[in-house]
Amino acid sequence: MNCRIVELRCKEVVNVRDGARLGYVSDVEVDTECGKVVAIVVPGKGGFGGLFGGEDYVVPWEAICKIGEDIILVDYEFRYLHTKTKEKRGWSL
Repeated sequence: MNCRIVELRCKEVVNVRDGARLGYVSDVEVDTECGKVVAIVVPGKGGFGGLFGGEDYVVPWEAICKIGEDIILVDYEFRYLHTKTKEKRGWSL
């Protein structure tokens, strides 16, 4: 199945480990040297795409089990979230 990045934004991400509905894809991380998608980004609670200081789930591409018509199933243990701050551009742990 081929899928465009824009189409990923219409799909809900569900973690198969606990059935948690994480939300919808807001962004992707791309390795610019090899041109591959390395992760999908899902806004966490308290933010909308990182605009309001919320925390984002960054899911490695390898953790994706299945991409369906409406849902992306992932198998990943979230130990921490990446937080985007207004003062500092970029990601911090």
